[in-house]
Amino acid sequence: MSAAPKPPTPTPAPPDREPWPEIDTLTTDTVLDLPADLGWYAAAKPAFDYAAALAMLPFALALIAFAAVAVKLTSPGPVFYTQTRVGLNGRKYKIIKIRTMRVNVEAVSGIQWSQKGDTRITRVGRFLRATHIDEFPQLFNVLLGHMSLVGPRPERPEVIQAKGLNQLVPGYRHRLRVKPGVTGLAQCQLPADSDVTSVRYKVVYDLYYVESQNLALDLRLIAATLFRAVGASPTLLRRLFLLPNRRRVAAVFHSRIVPPAEPAPVVALQPA
Repeated sequence: MSAAPKPPTPTPAPPDREPWPEIDTLTTDTVLDLPADLGWYAAAKPAFDYAAALAMLPFALALIAFAAVAVKLTSPGPVFYTQTRVGLNGRKYKIIKIRTMRVNVEAVSGIQWSQKGDTRITRVGRFLRATHIDEFPQLFNVLLGHMSLVGPRPERPEVIQAKGLNQLVPGYRHRLRVKPGVTGLAQCQLPADSDVTSVRYKVVYDLYYVESQNLALDLRLIAATLFRAVGASPTLLRRLFLLPNRRRVAAVFHSRIVPPAEPAPVVALQPA
């Protein structure tokens, strides 16, 4: 039997990530309790997703065609690829994306998150990732009902297992109470996942979204994603689109932490 994953050890935050004391101090034993009812919008959201994805499709197809030609001319291998991801309530599905890495690169590198300056990513792939054009084929996942336009980022089951995310990240499973999104609050406010600590930070934003989702927030996040694609900073997006700051999302997260059970009192036995 393999040993359980060890909790991540504290490390200095990289330059693009400030420490977050309210979250860094949480232990892997932290338990959360989210509301059972996520409101009327959660039930009505599939209709909005379908209509909005259909409306975006003509514009997206033009950019997908441009990207397909660029990938084909500059990198051997297929333009598109599918990959298994974990979706609503843990159900697996195939995500559709434009290829941005060299072919079969993980056979050599193994399972790992992409890093800044990652040599596995092609030059065209870097541009497609920066502008999020590689994500546009996921509109078909939205039309198929696998995803929402806005929601937590979907992860691969093998990454969840290899990195021990269910064990090491408080509240990670709660993300699966909604469909994963093409974009989301965490994606607009934080850099891409690079280690377990970065996932812990993102889950705080994800769970804020799960509990606070509404049409106005979704529209603001879709608009914020377009601005981020042309280089707008997370701080500018937060101010321009009235997105919650980290203090607010941390406060909501902490309000859902279940207090540890009080130890049972020890009753001294009286001598007979």
